[in-house]
Amino acid sequence: MKVTVCKTPRWQLLKSAIHNLNPEEFKAKMEGISDVVLIDVRTPEEHTVNALPNSLNINYLGESFWDKIEVLDPSKTYLVYCRTGRRSLRACTLMKNGGFDKEKVFNLDGGMAAWEEVFGY
Repeated sequence: MKVTVCKTPRWQLLKSAIHNLNPEEFKAKMEGISDVVLIDVRTPEEHTVNALPNSLNINYLGESFWDKIEVLDPSKTYLVYCRTGRRSLRACTLMKNGGFDKEKVFNLDGGMAAWEEVFGY
């Protein structure tokens, strides 16, 4: 029996199905859309250390993650971030699969680590 191995890592497949923005593009969306909602999917402890201004903290690892996402207005634009971009990638995928407009959900590629490299905070 021949076993076929997937050569593309799962996270790259997920990433290709959503909009990923580098820090400059993410910041431009933050500043350019009036009804944009920032979602930090890190833990509350991480959020306390260096959150982007006016971001909601909805812990991806928390038990009530989906309950909190489900009550959001699906017509708004969402910018989602975490520390390195992995949790936010999964959160964006769940949002897209859960009925949010995939054209209005964006992931910060590289997360706060990339943001800090570019902007220093």
